[in-house]
Amino acid sequence: MTVKRLSLAAVYVVLLTYAAITLVPFLYMILGALKTKVDFSESLFFPSGEGLFGVAWDRLSLDNFKRLFLEFDINRAMINSIFIASVHAVGSTLLSAMAGFGLAKLRFPGRSLVLGLVLASLIIPGPLLLAPGFKLLYQLGLLDTYAGLLIPGLVPAFGIFLFRQAIIRGVPTEMVEAARLDGAGDIRIFFEIALPLVRPMVGAFLLISFLGGWNNFVGPQIILQSPELHPLSVALNNLRGTYGVDYTLVLSGAVVSIAPVMALFLLLQKEFISGLTSGAVKG
Repeated sequence: MTVKRLSLAAVYVVLLTYAAITLVPFLYMILGALKTKVDFSESLFFPSGEGLFGVAWDRLSLDNFKRLFLEFDINRAMINSIFIASVHAVGSTLLSAMAGFGLAKLRFPGRSLVLGLVLASLIIPGPLLLAPGFKLLYQLGLLDTYAGLLIPGLVPAFGIFLFRQAIIRGVPTEMVEAARLDGAGDIRIFFEIALPLVRPMVGAFLLISFLGGWNNFVGPQIILQSPELHPLSVALNNLRGTYGVDYTLVLSGAVVSIAPVMALFLLLQKEFISGLTSGAVKG
C-alpha cells in the first residue's frame, strides 16, 4: 500500500506541476489586462506596492475592458464571431455527420472513389487552396460576404472521415437494417438512430468546429474587406497602433475572446472527452 500511495502521490505532483505551468500564461494574460501601461512594463505579474503580500491591489482595475467596449467596436466583432463560429460549428457537424453516415452505411456506385477523394484531400495543405479559393469566390461574387467565408468549410474532409469511423463502430448495421425493414427511410434512420448513438462525437466535433471558426484569422482577412463584418480575431489584430502596441488593451481583448470558448468547453467537456476516446475501444 505504501508503494502505491507513493506512486499515486508522485503522479499527482507531476500533474499539479504541469497544471501550474499551463496556468501561468493565463495568469499573466489576466493580470496584464487588469494593469496599467506603467505597471505592465515594470512588473511581470502583480504590481508591487504596500498592500497585502506586497501587491498594489488598488492599481488593478477593469479600465482596459471599459476602453475596449466603449472606444472600439468590439461588441459588433463579438456578435460577428459568435455568428460565424456557431453557423460553422452546427453546419459542419451536421453535414459531416450526414456524409459520414452515407459512406459508412449506404451502398452506392462510386462510394470507394468518394472515400478515396476524402482521404486524399486530408493531405492537401490548407494554404495551397487560398489562391484558387479566392479566385473562385471572386468569380461567384461571394467576396466580402459571410456565405463566401462559411460555405467552403461546411464539409471538412476530417469531419467526414471522423464521423464515418464513429458510425462504423457505434451504429450496428443490424439496427439500421431492422429500421429499413420497418419502413424507415435513410433520413429518419440518420436522425433517430445514428446521430443519438454518436452523440459524444457530435459534442466533440461541435466544440472543435466552434473553436476553429472562432479562431479563424486568415480567412476573414482575405474574404471580408468590410470592417463591420470582421470577427473578433481580426478586430483584436486591428488594436495595434501605427507607432506602438497597447499590450494591456490587447490582453484584455484576449481575455474577452477566450470567455465564450471556455464556457462552451465547460458545457461540452464530457462529450468532448467521450468523443475523443470513443474510437479507442470497439463497440
